[in-house]
Amino acid sequence: MEHKLHNPILPGFYPDPSICRVGEDFYLVCSSFELCPGIPLFHSRDLQHWEQLCYVMTPENGFHVEKNCGNGGVMAPTIRYHKGTFYLINCNFGDRGNFIVTAKDPAGPWSEPHWLTDVPGIDASIFFDEDGACYIMGTANNWPDGKGGLRQGIWAAKYDIEHFRMAGEPHALWGGAMAGVASPEAPHIYHIGKYYYLLIAEGGTEQYHSATIARSESVFGPYEGCKANPVLTMRHLGQRAAIQNAGHADLIELPDGSWYAVFLASRLIGGESKNLGRETFIVPVRWELDWPLFTPDTGKVEWKYDFPESLPWTELPEKPLRDDFRNGLGLDWCFWGKPYEQFWETGKDGLSLRCLPQALADPLQPMSMEVSHSEENFVSFVARRRLQPHCRFTTKLRFAPERAESAGIAVVQAMNHQYHLQLAQKDGGTVLQLLLFTADYALPPYIPGFSSVTNRQLLAEMPWNGESIVLEMELIENNYIFRYGADEQHMTELARADGAVINPEKVGCMVGEMLGLFASSNGEKSENRAHYAWAEYENF
Repeated sequence: MEHKLHNPILPGFYPDPSICRVGEDFYLVCSSFELCPGIPLFHSRDLQHWEQLCYVMTPENGFHVEKNCGNGGVMAPTIRYHKGTFYLINCNFGDRGNFIVTAKDPAGPWSEPHWLTDVPGIDASIFFDEDGACYIMGTANNWPDGKGGLRQGIWAAKYDIEHFRMAGEPHALWGGAMAGVASPEAPHIYHIGKYYYLLIAEGGTEQYHSATIARSESVFGPYEGCKANPVLTMRHLGQRAAIQNAGHADLIELPDGSWYAVFLASRLIGGESKNLGRETFIVPVRWELDWPLFTPDTGKVEWKYDFPESLPWTELPEKPLRDDFRNGLGLDWCFWGKPYEQFWETGKDGLSLRCLPQALADPLQPMSMEVSHSEENFVSFVARRRLQPHCRFTTKLRFAPERAESAGIAVVQAMNHQYHLQLAQKDGGTVLQLLLFTADYALPPYIPGFSSVTNRQLLAEMPWNGESIVLEMELIENNYIFRYGADEQHMTELARADGAVINPEKVGCMVGEMLGLFASSNGEKSENRAHYAWAEYENF
């Protein structure tokens, strides 16, 4: 059988990829925003099959993130390797800003954060030159706008990596390929031949996203933009293109001297939505006239490419569909916000979640870089990513709700856009409900003056008298089918709902859907628990 590289190489909510190679091993990290643990790290030998080794940021190495709008927390990490040490640089919008963590083994343990109090802006990245010199770069509002003011652009400075501090003044490098371009950010520098190449993202991370490149014979410039910019984009194909939002790229050289780029893009679901969020894709890169040519011959992102003959095709064992939680929570599972108390238990009886007062759809708060470190902004929610347009998520729940309590399964998008299939109490009895949560707001949460109103809509309801219940959601593109039953062999459809209602570009966010198990007392104190015998996830 002829092997191919198939896109996306990491399906589901795995945006902002950064990659490095050590010998024959490739390591890749992605953004995780408000999820905890944070920054998943993957390993591959062939660029197609990726195994998650760990999370770089965990409660054990000082990670703090808070559940809110879904758009905060950690985003745009960069991973690099230098003289036996892995370095990861990132910005945590839920903590003290830019930081670096290090590890000798990419599987961990990773160090606690070295906070970069002298590094401004967002999307910080590092570059180790051939002579061992280290440079740091980032995005800040320091580029002349031609009108006597400043606009966003890319800067770089010499960096003392031994002491984690600036070793020189920042230099403005480049304002992007287009005059007045939106959001030049996510810089990476590479020294290839006689040139330094500066690869950045432009146009915002949605429909008009792209990657552009410039080069210079000096690390601090002046940089000339490539006449073929943008070197990677899908924006010229319009809003009906099957692959969109392509940009935020990182280059990697293979042992045989060939080149590839990983980047984020989104699949269009049902011709109208991007509910999987931004995923990790790959394209080949060929060098012409000392410039990189992304996805040669077609100039657009393809679903598959020839497999690199120099790499060993390395398949991974298939994961079991069902998780009975006997061995704890695996790497597929995340929390929303750092859990400052252990509300979950795992073992031979499955997973149990305590009903916490915090609700999945608590009112949204403005995003701020002010360090508050609340120990209450997390929820009793254990979730995993939706990976494909057609998938099914099922669980068996035992729960006797009291007063305001509820528990069940949920599909969660950012900005309080969610569906809940839950057991709750009503008029002294237990009912099965399907709820839709949405939010109204005029400004994004990182703009001063943000405020919002969360809406709750009951879509379906019926009494339930059983001791346990099997709950299921089958997501077929934007057709969401919610089912229930006393057992798996006797399932009944409760209702259908429209997934496009929680399309990330409609609701204004940068993440993708999470499917999970939750328990809440919705503002009241409770010791009650919801018991999940197992959870099953299947792609089609």
